Amino acid sequence: MIAHSFIDEAPETGPAVSALKAGKPVETAAAGPWRLMWTKFVRNKVAVVAGVIILMLYLIGLFAEFLAPALPDTSRPQFTNAPPQELRLFATQPDGSQQFLLHVTGYTMSVDQASLRRSYVIDESQVVPIGLFVKGAPYKLWGLFPADVHLIGPLKTSDTMYLLGTDKLGRDLLSRLIHGTRISMSIGLIGVSISLLLGVVLGSISGFYGGWVDMIIQRVIEVISSMPTIPLWLGLAAAIPLTWSPLTVYFVITLIVSLFGWTGLAREVRGRFFALRSEDFVTAARLDGSSERRLIFRHILPSLTSHILAVVTLALPTMIVAETALSFLGIGLKAPVVSWGVLLQDAQNVRTIANASWLLIWPAGAVVLTVLAYNFLGDGMRDAADPYES
Repeated sequence: MIAHSFIDEAPETGPAVSALKAGKPVETAAAGPWRLMWTKFVRNKVAVVAGVIILMLYLIGLFAEFLAPALPDTSRPQFTNAPPQELRLFATQPDGSQQFLLHVTGYTMSVDQASLRRSYVIDESQVVPIGLFVKGAPYKLWGLFPADVHLIGPLKTSDTMYLLGTDKLGRDLLSRLIHGTRISMSIGLIGVSISLLLGVVLGSISGFYGGWVDMIIQRVIEVISSMPTIPLWLGLAAAIPLTWSPLTVYFVITLIVSLFGWTGLAREVRGRFFALRSEDFVTAARLDGSSERRLIFRHILPSLTSHILAVVTLALPTMIVAETALSFLGIGLKAPVVSWGVLLQDAQNVRTIANASWLLIWPAGAVVLTVLAYNFLGDGMRDAADPYES
C-alpha cells in the first residue's frame, strides 16, 4: 500500500533533518497484516522446515501409486520378515574396479532345523540393478488413470527390492508405508475440517448471543468432554457392521474422531467472541445496519482467522495420533486398508520387535516425524498470528 503526502510548509533544517521541497510527493510503504504475518513466519526457520516436511508428506500421499516401488498387497511368502536391503551406488567388477551402478544385493535364506526360524544373509554375488522411472506392476493413479511407471524399482520385475524390509506376509514395507501416508494424512485433514466447522459455528453462536443459547452449547461441550474416549471408541467401533466396505469404515472412523475434537476450538472461539463483540468496530457495524450474520462472518470471524489457523495446525497431529491409536488397538481401520496404525498392528508382540524391528521403527517414525512437524509449524503460525508483538 503506497500513501502519498505533500509538504507545503517551509522545510525545517538542522543537523538531524533533511530538507524537503514544498509540493514534492513523499511515498511511504505500509504492509498489510497478512504480509506482516508471512514475514514473521519465514523468519522462523524451524517452522519453515516443518512446513516443507508436511507439504512433502501430502505430496507423497497424493502420488503414492507412482512413488511406491510395488503394490501394497503384493506378497512373496519366500521373503517373510526379510531385512532391509542397502541401496548402493557402486558395484565391484570382476577385475576389482568400481563401476557406478545403482543396485541392491540379494538374499540367501536359510532355515534353522531346530527352531524353524528363517535367517537372511546378504549375498554379494547377487546384484539387483535399480533404475528410476521403471515399469512395474500396473496401477490406476487416483483410481482414474492407468499406468505402470514407478519412480524407483528393479529393472526386472522378477527381482526383489526391499529398502525397508518386508512384513510377515512378504509385502514391501516401503510401498505400504507410502500408501499408508495417504490414509493417515488425509484422515487428519478431513477430521479437522469437520471439527473446524463445528467448533467455529457453535463457538461463534455461543459467544455472540450468550444467554440460554450459550448455556445449552456449553453444557453439550461439557458432556462430550467428560466422556471417556477409549471405552466410547470401543463401543462405536463395535457398532460398525462387518459388511461395510473399507471406504465406508474409513469415513465413519473419521467422523468418530472429529466428533470429539471440536470442543476445544468452540470454547476458544466463544471466548474471543465475548471479548470482541463489544469492540468499537462491531458497534459501528451494528449501528450501520449490519445483520447479525454479517457481524459474525464479515466482521468478527475475520479477526480470528490467524488464531484459528494456528489452532487447526496444532489439532491435526491429534487427529493423526487418534487414528493411529484406534487402528493399533484393532478398533479403527483394518486390512485391506493401509494406514500407519494398521502397519503398527504387526509390531504388537515382543518377538516381532526382536526379529523384525523395522516393522515398528518406520511406521512409528513416520507418526513421530509428522506430529513434531505439525507442532513446530503450529508454533510458528501461532507466533506469526500476532505480527505486531515484538
